[in-house]
Amino acid sequence: MKNLKLVITGCCFFMANLCLANVGNQFPDLTGETLKDEKVNIPKATKGKFTIIGVASSKKADKDLRTWMQPVYDQFINQNTFIPIDYNVNIYFVPMFNGANKVAYNSMKKKTKKELDKELHPYVLFYKGNISLYQEELKLKEKSKPYFFVLDENGKIVYSTSGKFTQKKLDKIEGFVLE
Repeated sequence: MKNLKLVITGCCFFMANLCLANVGNQFPDLTGETLKDEKVNIPKATKGKFTIIGVASSKKADKDLRTWMQPVYDQFINQNTFIPIDYNVNIYFVPMFNGANKVAYNSMKKKTKKELDKELHPYVLFYKGNISLYQEELKLKEKSKPYFFVLDENGKIVYSTSGKFTQKKLDKIEGFVLE
């Protein structure tokens, strides 16, 4: 029984460290174009504010990335609440295109611009280029999932998570932004 507890504890510790593997690292330079056709470089343009970044490198991951857009926008930007909180935060949702997907870049950007609520346009940042650097540095192990990162005011990763939106994940992100 003791051995089983040790194995379970070890597995939990391993999984927690795996999820937080990039915490403490500087977010790598990423330059993209918003749906408003503005160039943005992360982390350079985000210095001085906490930043929430969601990245997706496949169609499936992009679908799950979109589940985050409205809730994150409503929580940190829109704030239709009685007592608004000044989060002072940057938000970017980053669909990534590489290789054969680069061909779809312009048509997907145009389609997204048409389909997505205009209030979200400044927060969607299209990236076209080599994504292997980001897969390695940010530990984007599963292409089918979106990954989310919270950066501190200096562009250092303080939290990461992945997958579809859940309120629990958003609450955890809010905790880091409020620190």
